[in-house]
Amino acid sequence: MSTPPSARPSWYALERGGWRDYVTLLHLPYTAWHLSYVVIGGCLAPAIAWGRLGAAVVAFALAVGVGAHALDELSGRPLRTKIPSSVLTMLAVSSIGAACAIGVLGALSFRLWLILLVPVGLFLVLAYNLELLGGRLHSDVWFGVAWGGFPVVCGYAAVAGEIGAAAVVAAAFAILLSLAQRALSNRVRFVRRHVDDVRGELELRDGSREIIDAHWLIAAEERGLQLLAAASVMLAAALVVYRL
Repeated sequence: MSTPPSARPSWYALERGGWRDYVTLLHLPYTAWHLSYVVIGGCLAPAIAWGRLGAAVVAFALAVGVGAHALDELSGRPLRTKIPSSVLTMLAVSSIGAACAIGVLGALSFRLWLILLVPVGLFLVLAYNLELLGGRLHSDVWFGVAWGGFPVVCGYAAVAGEIGAAAVVAAAFAILLSLAQRALSNRVRFVRRHVDDVRGELELRDGSREIIDAHWLIAAEERGLQLLAAASVMLAAALVVYRL
């Protein structure tokens, strides 16, 4: 007996075509997860500047939510969207460029040294998603640094104008949580995007048998990813409420 895995390349992907492809491209649950790191970092600053924190969130939403995912889709079409390559290129260039502009303007109006974070962020987006340097930076560790630790540091720095001890500890938390995300998602992505069929069964000690299908194979990991994403967003929301 065999059960084919879901045709969707991710659990949050919509049916292909039209506006649905653009919603799928945003990876909304995961984008919200990583934007929550920016909020967490900003809310740990000694004094809150909501305008600067909001600008940092918008910049990361453009760079990560749109730009990075557009670049990723250009490379092999992992989400199987029908968005033309020319549109994906335009989205990547314009969104990443806008994010960099926000960073530069923020640095010029607050702390000039913050401008150093802009080329670092640009390098991380391009190096990871375009798999530069032979793909050496397209790894679990670099995922944790780029999409976990870096957003926390930027959120804190955008608000406080410095990088304090709290930012370093919170960045370590975000890196570890991002590594947990990666560990859970690796097999899920492999099954959803590369596996056509799953066959097998478990013979239990009481003599019964349990059929193994694609859903069984990835259900626990996907549930864990959903809960971790929700937990991170709720933590950010709790910090916002606390600092209001």
